[in-house]
Amino acid sequence: MPRISQQLHPHREPVATRPAATVLLLRDTPHEGGFEVLMTRRSDKASFAPGAYVFPGGGIDALDAQSHACADRRPTQSDQHLTQAIAAIRESFEELGVLLARHADGPRKGWMADAQDIAGIDRHQPFAAQCQARGLRLAADSVFLLAHWTTDRDLPRRFEVPFLVARMPEGQEPVADEAEQFEPVWVRPTDALARHEAGQFFMIFPTIRTLQRLASFATTQAVFDTLADELPLWSSCPRAGTLAGKEARYMESDMPYGELALVCPDGQIVHLLDWQTERPVPLLRNVQRLTAPNPGVMTGPGTNSYLVGDPATGFIAIDPGPADTEHLDKLWRAAGGDIRMIVCTHSHPDHSPGAAPLQALCVQAGKARPPILGLPSAPTARAASAFTPDRSLQNSELLTLYGQAPEGKITHTLRVIHTPGHAANHLCLLLVEDALLFSGDHILNGSTTVVDPPDGNMADYLDSLDRLDAVCAEHGVEFILPAHGYVLGDARGAIAKLKAHRLAREAKVLAAMQALPQGSMDDWVRHAYDDVPPRMWPVAQRSLLAHVERIRSQQPGND
Repeated sequence: MPRISQQLHPHREPVATRPAATVLLLRDTPHEGGFEVLMTRRSDKASFAPGAYVFPGGGIDALDAQSHACADRRPTQSDQHLTQAIAAIRESFEELGVLLARHADGPRKGWMADAQDIAGIDRHQPFAAQCQARGLRLAADSVFLLAHWTTDRDLPRRFEVPFLVARMPEGQEPVADEAEQFEPVWVRPTDALARHEAGQFFMIFPTIRTLQRLASFATTQAVFDTLADELPLWSSCPRAGTLAGKEARYMESDMPYGELALVCPDGQIVHLLDWQTERPVPLLRNVQRLTAPNPGVMTGPGTNSYLVGDPATGFIAIDPGPADTEHLDKLWRAAGGDIRMIVCTHSHPDHSPGAAPLQALCVQAGKARPPILGLPSAPTARAASAFTPDRSLQNSELLTLYGQAPEGKITHTLRVIHTPGHAANHLCLLLVEDALLFSGDHILNGSTTVVDPPDGNMADYLDSLDRLDAVCAEHGVEFILPAHGYVLGDARGAIAKLKAHRLAREAKVLAAMQALPQGSMDDWVRHAYDDVPPRMWPVAQRSLLAHVERIRSQQPGND
């Protein structure tokens, strides 16, 4: 983790969470296809999400955990999940008069509760005891775990909430309590989302994202078929930043999430997520990012140039980018003119051409000439990627800045990691004291990098991923700072997903080669990249060639 001394904002402890449970009651719409979910509007005076359309639910109380004997359960249903299911059943009854219970004995044994049962139970009295007195058992075995949400760290009231699902009992109709909940409505997930976009159906972030996931299912049975292992389909504690002047919230799978976790670990909404090239974006006290004005299909929002260091130590510039005069001037000014070293992760034209003019800018200002460091381009590199550093870096070499700060001696140390694959001369950098990995183009946020033979090599690329994973494990790296896109969190998880993606793509390449042994590269790319827009196939074909070379190298006789 980054040093506390390098965090941008004073720590603010998030509010403790409370246990709660929510249930999504589903029903099929056989005549129209698809299914609907029951939602209700919260009171405008509610302390949490006032006026929002939500699924029924609320806090878990002590009686819920004491009511296990009153409920039916699945053999695989844990005590915790049983308590959550009981709470959800209780809340759906108290708020909407929906009773997920069945008769325990007698002529109606196994039948679900009916209107007479519902009328005989007081919503304001202990729930489970009343059900038991009427010979009803809570149908907790019909309630399944869909997802788990933890309320965002920035909010004043926070909950740990399993989102559960159950089928709406036949013959029952929801009736809101008209105190906490109003206007029960059956709605298709896609319709609820459309109405929200139109400003007619206010919902909070977890509700929106849950409906987005539900919209991919065709029937209620399709939903339940995915839940047999008692594990949530997803778990999330969202984070928020500011985008286009408004609050924007994100799940762990969203591209800005890792950056928000790095800059605002306690959840404060103070980080601007807008991509711009006018000024550097501080990520830590000792790390700034300035994005070059070269956005495009291959560069995303632009090439990220990084400054590591502080006024007491001077700065190391990583990937100065293209030879753009204004960009380099801003980079130089952000460092206060005190650039001690310039490091290029590799020699591609959106990364290294700015090194020499940035060096000249330092000299013209009367500063010491910072060396340009990296690895020279290999003979396999394209002409536009020719690069010769002032000095070649060695694998595991340390580049250290020293300084004296009010709190004492301070250092910022970059460890060099040779990572061929995307390019033969590619390297990554580990900021040792803060456990941050600068990944160049080897790992990107939002896309996979191109591996373009002959300078690119897929076998080397995968080996380098393994090397980076080992570095992350050794140093406890949680964050990756790529040359394109936002900071990534869950560093080892990101590397594992990237490797799995590459191997899965290689399996598709191999299948295409086997299905079309006489096929051309154009034929194979159509089959192996059928999930990629055709406009991207010319680019994808370069990585396909790298996969083909690796596959052929593994065949017998090609040792």
